[in-house]
Amino acid sequence: MSTFLHDTFIVFRRQLRMNLRNPAWVIIGALQPILYLLLFGPLLKPLVAQFGATNAYTFLVPGLLVQLGMFGAFFAGFGLIAEWREGVVEAERVTPASRTALLMGRLMRDLLQLLVQALILIGLGTAMGMRPSWGGVVAGVGITVLVGGACAAASNALALTTKSEDVMAPVINMVMMPVLLLSGIMLPMTLGPAWLERLSDFMPFRWIVDGVRSSFAGDFAASGVMWGTTWAFALFALAVWWGTATFRKENA
Repeated sequence: MSTFLHDTFIVFRRQLRMNLRNPAWVIIGALQPILYLLLFGPLLKPLVAQFGATNAYTFLVPGLLVQLGMFGAFFAGFGLIAEWREGVVEAERVTPASRTALLMGRLMRDLLQLLVQALILIGLGTAMGMRPSWGGVVAGVGITVLVGGACAAASNALALTTKSEDVMAPVINMVMMPVLLLSGIMLPMTLGPAWLERLSDFMPFRWIVDGVRSSFAGDFAASGVMWGTTWAFALFALAVWWGTATFRKENA
């Protein structure tokens, strides 16, 4: 265990140093949800009463937080493709480091970046009028971190599978579109037609978004919190398994 943690920290430290040399990526990653917050939030205020919410930002920020965790982490693999092309991955493969450590070190970097971006988004949302349960904020950020880890691990696995930005980019775009539309990030699916709401029931991210919203509202007894947390853990475990298997396959 100590060797695994040591190897993970070495990879994490190297990845963090690379990010610190170009911190613009942290700002760019948080820019899209911040723009949604600034531009879409005022438009949402007159509508919140229609779906039972009392505060537009307490409703909107949790959705944007999950969006940040999903879409920001989905692009993590592009950096891995560049490392593979430069021979960094090959150099790591010849070391005795655990293949899981090679993945987890990168995930720690991605999750730290996500946490910084999430704090920026929550701080701005609070300044604009969000009034959440702060215990729920902690729980919601925890769920978001799990989702971000799942998406980052899947992105790394996809990167080592495709080894091409030209292939990976359209695949991610193809996945992101239905996720964005069916997860209810911007508006609740209850506002749509019945067939669309039923279709969204099969979208795990819809339950995650509902769970984070319920936690921000302090409604921990809501079924959405349980289902959202369950799906977040399940997706994280599945993605880490896939990512680790892909690193091991690369070693064969």
